[in-house]
Amino acid sequence: MTTKNVLIIDDDSRNIFALSLYLKARGVASMSALGAKEGIEILNMSDDFSVVLMDMMMPDMDGYEAIKKIRENPRFSALPIIAVTAQAMTGDKEKCIAAGASGYISKPINMDKLISMIQEVTK
Repeated sequence: MTTKNVLIIDDDSRNIFALSLYLKARGVASMSALGAKEGIEILNMSDDFSVVLMDMMMPDMDGYEAIKKIRENPRFSALPIIAVTAQAMTGDKEKCIAAGASGYISKPINMDKLISMIQEVTK
């Protein structure tokens, strides 16, 4: 995989651990943020990320608001952001895309599908 670095933004350290372990096994470096505010701070300090995996349901700031804040910065207008959420109801995918996400995957995550999506959005 040609992805250079993935930023995982999630409020659950177990999700971060599972995702980072899986990515590492596929040769993909990742960094994590426990929450949206920390994730935005990390993004603002680096241009090294090729994709963001954004949990949509976080207590400090939900993923919808976080994506909108990220997209406000012209540096990140084209940065791929994949919405990762337990919400899989009709219309949830469209809501994530409308907020500025480049892709959407529901939990529990099909890791092969996630890798394919990362490859697709980082072309």
